[in-house]
Amino acid sequence: MQPPPVEVVNATGRSRYVLLCEHASNWIPPEYEGLGLPGAELSRHIAWDIGAAWMARRLSERLDAPLILAGASRLLIDLNRPPGSAGSIPETSEATEIPGNLGLDPAERARREARWFHPFQSAVTGLLDQRAGRETVVLGIHSFTPVYLGQSRPWQAGVLYRRAAGFAAWLVERLGGTAAGIAHNQPYQIEDESDYTVPIHGEARGLEAVLIEVRQDLISTVEAARGWGDRLATALSEDCSAG
Repeated sequence: MQPPPVEVVNATGRSRYVLLCEHASNWIPPEYEGLGLPGAELSRHIAWDIGAAWMARRLSERLDAPLILAGASRLLIDLNRPPGSAGSIPETSEATEIPGNLGLDPAERARREARWFHPFQSAVTGLLDQRAGRETVVLGIHSFTPVYLGQSRPWQAGVLYRRAAGFAAWLVERLGGTAAGIAHNQPYQIEDESDYTVPIHGEARGLEAVLIEVRQDLISTVEAARGWGDRLATALSEDCSAG
């Protein structure tokens, strides 16, 4: 059965947090024939954020927070990249060429935007509009591969931010601090050219917004991912003044 392009969980949740899981799924419609990739490649991190959806669902349960999840693979179109950017429909991910993304015409790009990108962003916009006047913090829930292009990534988790420095510093410390392997702005940094959630759904609205990245080998099973969901829920549950 074909999944919907976007899934909204607990839309009326009482938490101040709104959770987005932009890379929740590795599903690709049959007509795309796996974008020319063998099945083993589609189980790798290039196709989705392994463990992120399990972790996000648990966090939503624990916090009573709204959660919006993607219904298809980031290889079709990345919901945390601006349309038209180099990473929006990647021709290469890490060192893997994506045959089904090579030489796309404008019509196919527009088709993917209409089928997956815009429904997801419209769901987020609608939810945030409904919460106007309420305290809201936007959290993108992600995971990262332990090794990328041969380079080891030693951090357990990272909090990625630009303007939300005070909130991010509070969360890093609540998770145990840098001594416990919780990093500031690792393994990525937020940029307008390569990010959508924080600049558009957070900063453009004047909301606190960060991405939370957890290393995939720590959340590769449902049990482990739910455990990290519990850890994040505990860290986020204490009230703080946003920075």
